[in-house]
Amino acid sequence: MKKASEYKLSPLAPGSYDILLNGVIIASLVRSSDTDNATWTAELLADLPPEERPSPFTEMEHTFGSLEETLQWLGDAEIRDADPHSKI
Repeated sequence: MKKASEYKLSPLAPGSYDILLNGVIIASLVRSSDTDNATWTAELLADLPPEERPSPFTEMEHTFGSLEETLQWLGDAEIRDADPHSKI
């Protein structure tokens, strides 16, 4: 059985997510535009030294070609239900 990712995404505005690690918001994910060549940028919220950054963050910011690519990079992270009453 495949282990669930420690990462989850919580939707904000269209093209924008909070990235949660074990239920704590540690980063943001934002789409650059609504065009076909849009990029997605994951950015840590705290300016941590490299040795303290959670894996797979080796830099403060990482850019991807798609949302799917980002989810895979985060260990097959899932997108949480947008329902504000749902549990993390």
